[in-house]
Amino acid sequence: MGVHRIDTGTCELLRDLDRERAYLLMINGMESSYIDLDDPWLLDFEYLRWMAAFIDDAIAPTEELRVVHLGAAGCTMVRYLLACRPGSQHVAVDIDAELLRLVTAWFALPAFPQLDVRIGDARSVTASLPDDSCDVIIRDVFAGPTTPTALTTVEFTELTRQKLRAGGMYLLNCADHPDLTLARKEASTVSSVFAHVAMCADPSMLKSRRRGNVVIVGSDNPIGGENLAQILLAGAVPAQLWQQDRVRAFGRGYAPLRDSSDGYSAKA
Repeated sequence: MGVHRIDTGTCELLRDLDRERAYLLMINGMESSYIDLDDPWLLDFEYLRWMAAFIDDAIAPTEELRVVHLGAAGCTMVRYLLACRPGSQHVAVDIDAELLRLVTAWFALPAFPQLDVRIGDARSVTASLPDDSCDVIIRDVFAGPTTPTALTTVEFTELTRQKLRAGGMYLLNCADHPDLTLARKEASTVSSVFAHVAMCADPSMLKSRRRGNVVIVGSDNPIGGENLAQILLAGAVPAQLWQQDRVRAFGRGYAPLRDSSDGYSAKA
């Protein structure tokens, strides 16, 4: 409990008074993870529920997965997928070594080979993975309210595709303002790399009425269908599913983000 110094600032662990062993992890004053140690199936953040719905729709629940989590934080999604797919293997990446040390102590994270925790830059760790080795890559990395530019570009998206097995999925969490400019650029970027794209968000977010999270998914296999659309709409926070044509139209007119020649800063 309380505020702790970490490599990237501070984190705070807050107990949920309505649940005996449930906690909210704050990083630099922002909500980062919600963990219920008695219920790994519980995904309190809506965008994680949406990601889980995409995965469960595309890959049979009995299948074991190899999943890479870029932005480990409290490892909520790791715990969820291990609960519903016990034989799966996970790589969780975070740049903050002290945060990972605290999270491991607080939440009794699973040991290798179920979970391989790696400290480092998400792009560098992704580059170090063997090609064709992952079923799912999840990008949920933030420096403050935004994702580092290095993880939004065509070049990085091509890297994720290179690491995925045939039919694998790349899921990203894009936090954006009501104007949706970043989401449009990210949709254009993912569409330029993967054969199939989809996205979902709260309908009010898609109508530019509030700030929020947009989940964008890329794969070389078709993504989702009528059943997934119904599941997303039936959630505690309903989400609207946009598929191939609508996602590409959403990003039309916005150039895909690219690495610049002097580093990872993307061109407008």
